[in-house]
Amino acid sequence: MGDHPFYNILMYSHDTYGLGHIRRTMAIAAHLRTLSTNILILTGSPIAGRFSLPENVDFVRIPGMIKKTNDEYHSLSIRINAEHALAIRKSIISATARSFQPDLFIVDKEPLGLKREVLPILRWFRKYHPRTRTVLGLRDIIDDRDTVRRDWQHKKVYRYLDELYSEIWVYGRQDIYDAVAEYNIPPRTGAKLFFTGYLPRRVASDSRKQKTRKKFCVRGDEKMIVVTAGGGGDGFKMMDTYLGMIESRRLPAVQSVLITGPFMPKEQRRHLAKRARPFKIKVLPFYSRMEEMLGAADLVVSMGGYNTVCEILSQATPSLIIPRETPRKEQLIRARAFGQRELVDYLPWQDLNVDRLYQKLTAMLDRLPVYRQKIATFKLDGIDFIKDRIDRFKVSRE
Repeated sequence: MGDHPFYNILMYSHDTYGLGHIRRTMAIAAHLRTLSTNILILTGSPIAGRFSLPENVDFVRIPGMIKKTNDEYHSLSIRINAEHALAIRKSIISATARSFQPDLFIVDKEPLGLKREVLPILRWFRKYHPRTRTVLGLRDIIDDRDTVRRDWQHKKVYRYLDELYSEIWVYGRQDIYDAVAEYNIPPRTGAKLFFTGYLPRRVASDSRKQKTRKKFCVRGDEKMIVVTAGGGGDGFKMMDTYLGMIESRRLPAVQSVLITGPFMPKEQRRHLAKRARPFKIKVLPFYSRMEEMLGAADLVVSMGGYNTVCEILSQATPSLIIPRETPRKEQLIRARAFGQRELVDYLPWQDLNVDRLYQKLTAMLDRLPVYRQKIATFKLDGIDFIKDRIDRFKVSRE
């Protein structure tokens, strides 16, 4: 098998804000690790160290960046200008990739990386290390069609997809959202694009679910509702409305847990915690075993990011999605698509108020078995497809 006995996979996750990219990357890595595979993750996430790293998986932390506008980024922690921070990131990415010499390089979501920082190493692989297969991994929905087409045209992404990537993996299903048609992907590029199916998460055991319910003081006659805002940077309104509902018309026989996300501003989190205290509602910034939390819940309220939806469906837990509509329409498009299949219910962001939220939740609590039945028929088989592709790569390497 090639020059060395191990199959090396390098994964790039730019992570400017939120949890989406690093959570998806870690989930894929956890499933792909084997005794003969090494996985190294390049990430700018400031909380990468909070995740439990599986055996044979490690990460290299590049300086964090935070998005200020659509095209403007600032250094997240160290006090240097953006150009200096980007130069450091590029240097680390290049040195890591050249030293690690991966058999497979998977780039998450951004075809060229943050501010085109991955472009040089993609070119280097093509010219000097052509046996490295380069794969772009895309979530099911990036944004609405006009926005993506305009952005990709402006950044010459279509050209680079054709020239620099071996394959493109869309972590979704074509019958749910057809990225080829919606994003006007040319036939030559479309020929190397694969819809993998949705990515499953580890399913919590019944014993772990019960322990979680006990930990959060859920009695036998109570339902458990988990409200999660992903990274939390834009989740305050949803949680504020939920607590407003509890304050004005408390749901009967329900115990709630709020997970704000680590990026919710501290003052907002403190405000929520203060209001939640009289109702014995736990407010947490982060929970490392989300699969157990979501599996323990009878109902989940979330904004419907890709990872959260995959986690919820993996646990077969009914959910109410309240999708944000700015700066991207991705969550709204996903909520509509899954809502049409009755896999979730959703409440448009502009309709979010105490009364509408109460109506939605009480109606859903009465129909939980119906939702579970629908979810049980939905396959999350993306990892099986990815493993099959990598097995094919390994065979061709021998």
